[in-house]
Amino acid sequence: MTPAIKVLLVDDQALLRSAFRVLVDSEPDMQVVGEAADGAQAVELARSTCADVVLMDIRMPGTDGLTATRMISADPDLAGVRVVMLTTFEVDEYVVQSLRAGASGFLGKGAEPDELLNAIRVAAAGEALLSPAATKGLIATFLAQGGGSDGEGPDAAEYSERLAALTTREREVLVLVAGGLSNDEIAERLVVSPLTVKTHVNRAMAKLGARDRAQLVVTAYESGLVRPRVE
Repeated sequence: MTPAIKVLLVDDQALLRSAFRVLVDSEPDMQVVGEAADGAQAVELARSTCADVVLMDIRMPGTDGLTATRMISADPDLAGVRVVMLTTFEVDEYVVQSLRAGASGFLGKGAEPDELLNAIRVAAAGEALLSPAATKGLIATFLAQGGGSDGEGPDAAEYSERLAALTTREREVLVLVAGGLSNDEIAERLVVSPLTVKTHVNRAMAKLGARDRAQLVVTAYESGLVRPRVE
C-alpha cells in the first residue's frame, strides 16, 4: 500500500487551516501532519513531521511564506519537500518570487476542492503545479516587467554556461516545458515516448540546478531561451 501523502498546512487564518484539514483528511491517500500560523514554525514542522507537501500562504505576519520557502529549498535535509504557494489573487506580485524561491507552483485560495487535492498529488509526485488560471502568459508578463526580481538569481553569463551544457534535444524539451506542455504532449510533438521526455526533463533539471518543472519554466524565461510574449 502506498504511504499517504503527508501535508503541512501553513496559514495565519485558523479558519482556513481547519477547512483545508477537513478536505485533505477526507482523502484516503493523504493526511495532515501539522499546522503552522507563520513561516518560521512551518520550517520547523517541515523538518519534524517529514512533510511531503507544504501548502504555504504567501502573506503572513512574522516570517512570510516567501522567506519560509527559501529556507526550505535551501535546506538539503528538506530536499524532498514540495511547496505549493497559496495566494488570494492569481496575479500576485510574489508569484514569480515564490517560484524562484523554490516553490513547485501556486494556487489561488479560491480554487475548487478538487484543484487543491490535485495540486497536492501533483506536487507530491515531483511535478510542478501552475493553477489553470495562472497561465504561462502570466509568468511571462511578470518576467518581462522584471516582476519579483530580487537580484539573487544567476546572471546572464551563468545562465549561458548552464544552457551550453544542454543537448539540442534537452533545449527543445525545455522550450516546450516553458510553453506549458505536459510530458505526454511533448512526446506527441516530438514523436518519442513519455518516458524519453521525462528523462530529458530530469537531465535538464540536473544541469540547470532546478528542483522541478516550475524552476525550469522560470529558468527558460530568465535565461532568454524563451522570450515572453506580453499580450
